[in-house]
Amino acid sequence: AAMKDIKERGNQTLVTEFIFLGFSNHPKLQGLFFMIFLLVYLITLLGNLLLLSAIRINPALHTPMYYFLSNLSFLDICYTSTTIPIMLVNFFREKKTITYEGCLSQLFFLVTFAGSEGVLLAAMAYDRFIAICHPLRYLVLMSKKVCACLAAGSWLCGLVNSMIHTGLTATVTLCGPNQINHFLCDIPLILKLSCSDTSVNEFALYVASATIGLSPCLFTAVSYMLIISAILKIQSAQGRYKAFSTCASHFTVVVIFFGTANFNYDQPSSGYSLDMDILVSVLFCIVTPMLNPLIYSLRNKEVKVALRKLCEKYILHRGFSVQISS
Repeated sequence: AAMKDIKERGNQTLVTEFIFLGFSNHPKLQGLFFMIFLLVYLITLLGNLLLLSAIRINPALHTPMYYFLSNLSFLDICYTSTTIPIMLVNFFREKKTITYEGCLSQLFFLVTFAGSEGVLLAAMAYDRFIAICHPLRYLVLMSKKVCACLAAGSWLCGLVNSMIHTGLTATVTLCGPNQINHFLCDIPLILKLSCSDTSVNEFALYVASATIGLSPCLFTAVSYMLIISAILKIQSAQGRYKAFSTCASHFTVVVIFFGTANFNYDQPSSGYSLDMDILVSVLFCIVTPMLNPLIYSLRNKEVKVALRKLCEKYILHRGFSVQISS
């Protein structure tokens, strides 16, 4: 291969650059795709930053649930920033490329944030379980120290998992072709391009699927089974509604996250077109982080009040600044 992005070493060609094929089969729609994903990215950033600011300035939201929510918002900002910026740049390129080092970096951060978010959602389910099923012991069981440990543990799980996978992926020999049928770098996509033994990598993926993927999902499902059981035992309809409303937003986010993750990573190896593969990944990697702040804002009265106060404070500050300048 006489390609610039593949170097020769002896009789072997080594990949130093990857070409993304995602969206390349719609050349006339590149401008439209750019506008759509730029808008989604801006909404994601604005929504999550507003949520973070509202939680920070409002003392009424300094509770375990909103502490975890602020971690979730920060994760969503990081998660989308790992994939969308380079995608936006590539819409203006005829050859949509990423360096080998850039691909490994993107893979590292993508796996870190995705893994951390899954474990964090399980920690949030535990918080809701304690609030509904053990309300009298809530302040003791969900102390600041416990919350900090759960949040730090979520980040640590994602980080350790990502370091293992990125390290293993870096040891794989890639001899070409260097084309990735996607718009991002992910472990299975790179393993498909390998010309060396990937059995260890595949085993590590199965272990990670059970620990970082399936376990938080099952834990969350069991937590909600216990929560729903406890809610149904409440005598008054108003009490049941109030109890369920405290976890409705989180439940919606959980269903969207684990649902799209299941479609993204557990789809069959054949039978899906490139367009369908791209659509599923867009839902998981890009649309879900945008929806999270919207779901919490629309369904949560306390968050709506905090956001209204934040906007009023900003408008008053701007008005005061204009008066001084004039």
